[in-house]
Amino acid sequence: MILAHLAAMTLALAADRIIGDPPSWPHPVRWIGSFILFIERKWNKGKYRKTKGVIHLAFALLLVLFFTGGLTWTAYRIHWAAGFFSEVVLITSALAAKSLKEAALEVAEPLEQGNLQEARKKLSWIVGRDTDELKEREIVRGTVETVAENTSDGITAPLFWAFLGGAPGIWLYKAINTGDSIVGYRIERFHDYGWAWAKMDDAVNWVPARITGWVMLLTMKNSVYSLKALFKRLPKEAKKHPSPNSGWGEAAVALLLNIKLGGMNSYQGIPSNRPLIGFGTDKLTVYHIHQSLLIMNRTIILFLLICWLGGIVYVIAVPWG
Repeated sequence: MILAHLAAMTLALAADRIIGDPPSWPHPVRWIGSFILFIERKWNKGKYRKTKGVIHLAFALLLVLFFTGGLTWTAYRIHWAAGFFSEVVLITSALAAKSLKEAALEVAEPLEQGNLQEARKKLSWIVGRDTDELKEREIVRGTVETVAENTSDGITAPLFWAFLGGAPGIWLYKAINTGDSIVGYRIERFHDYGWAWAKMDDAVNWVPARITGWVMLLTMKNSVYSLKALFKRLPKEAKKHPSPNSGWGEAAVALLLNIKLGGMNSYQGIPSNRPLIGFGTDKLTVYHIHQSLLIMNRTIILFLLICWLGGIVYVIAVPWG
């Protein structure tokens, strides 16, 4: 079964690279997000908000498991090809490699033309920070940070859970990730209600985020530091990020490209100063957006190869065990 998951993952990555996520197509993430927000508006009031959030999380995951598991099980009962096709479709729709690349390039292109206003506008579509007055360096930083973080959140972490659980596994992860992006913010409204979602998102990203960071370091040679030095420094830099997981991708990219990420951001006019990640001295330019996308593409390929190696070893080892 695990080899079937791997084959479905491989075809799904190829399909995502070709088709991507057409905005006119219906998407399960939007449905899940609408459902989560609908329940939150009904339940996030009065007493026992943390308990209600836990129940909401459990109910949402059971619902996702029921639909995705039921669909793939029924399809496999009809014919193995139907089941395999359903897994490929479901896994493809959970990946965001092409859309992430396109979003980054939509910021890079106006920057290359000297159109800062358009670049700020396009950046505002993919980040939560204020972008109206950002200079070129900060626009580049926001884009590189987005690519670095979402290489894990949008691609390798979903693949990790598809490797373990097929289409149901990847969509359980996507449901948690979507819920965290909606109710997991550390603001008063979601402080109690979103607690379970935020903690669960941290848990399901813990392993894939770290694997992704280590794999990133293997994709490119740093012109200043050895691979051994980068491996030693990665955990220290990753821990500077306020998120237990997001810092691994950002730290790896910062170390590879000899740049610094993090620093001062503004959210709805409120400043937020984050520690600097990385100790590079290179000035951020549009070139680094393209380099971050190169790291992303190579990381995906290497991550998939590692999954295949692990799957083959598992299949060989289990009969012997």
